[in-house]
Amino acid sequence: MNTNKNMQDLYDLYNELDDLDSDGARPSNKRVSQKRESKKRETEAKLFIRAQEVSKEFKFTYKAARFEEWWLLDSLAAFHEHKWVSDVLRRVKGGKEASVYLCKPGVEVDASLLAAKVYRPRSLRNLKNDQQYRVGRVDLDADGSALWKEADLNAIAKRTRYGEEVRHQSWIAYEFVTMEALYEAGADVPKPYAKENNAILMEFIGDAGAAAPPLSHISLERDEVKQLFERVIRNLDIMLSKDRIHGDLSAYNILYWDGDIKLIDFPQVVIPESNPSSWGIFQRDVMRVCQYFSAQGVRTDARKLAADLWTAHGHHVFEKVHPKYLDPENPEDRKRWEREK
Repeated sequence: MNTNKNMQDLYDLYNELDDLDSDGARPSNKRVSQKRESKKRETEAKLFIRAQEVSKEFKFTYKAARFEEWWLLDSLAAFHEHKWVSDVLRRVKGGKEASVYLCKPGVEVDASLLAAKVYRPRSLRNLKNDQQYRVGRVDLDADGSALWKEADLNAIAKRTRYGEEVRHQSWIAYEFVTMEALYEAGADVPKPYAKENNAILMEFIGDAGAAAPPLSHISLERDEVKQLFERVIRNLDIMLSKDRIHGDLSAYNILYWDGDIKLIDFPQVVIPESNPSSWGIFQRDVMRVCQYFSAQGVRTDARKLAADLWTAHGHHVFEKVHPKYLDPENPEDRKRWEREK
């Protein structure tokens, strides 16, 4: 298994290649270009040596591009070592932040097929617009425990390279621990099996021939629409009971397979009590879900539904405003102040 230091070194190497292979303007100075090319060859050589070391023990069917193969070897090597994964069969979904791969399970996992969600190298420092979700969340370490080392917390606050890696690990850890909690609570999520470094191993939704499509790609049969709508609402209720809001829920991250659904993609989960924007974020999740099912024939009042779910768990349906932003001479502001006291 890779140590944290080895992974840190690998993150740095892949980040360097991201820089060297970026689509931005190339340096016009010949000497600078030669130096850049020399640095790229040196970095490639280091990664090639590392890939050769890992590939002696772990070979897979999927024919990946060179850098993708090297990244997969390192990302999934621990799963292979623990006999959770025996082969990578193909990539089923690509994305800016992560890709999902269909895997053959090892002898230690009782499942027919597995999905490995592997975060891309560039995403290790380029997660976009994540601050609104992180508000009120305690940063987690790779094991899902709250960070307590002052050096780690300071590095995150200063946004150093190391701090960004720690912050990224927290992002992935939230996805995994949320899936564990929701699965145990009976929510419709893929069964999570393990997390290592920048990859999560989970139940694969689909079969050997095809992955389950998102609801956004499906026109439901008339007799299943209402039932599945109620299932989604039940899942929203379970999430609230576990102090979680999905934060980015829509028909694009609800999978459909054989009349069943599974909710996916949880790294941006929001904590209701500690995030001042939580009500607005939850309301957005509910409205997106209702928009899809409305097009499928379900009649519902999305705002009322969101408010009913929200207040059933003891939350208020308005965003709190700091007193300094309220005008004591304004009757509406005074009413709001009375409500929020």
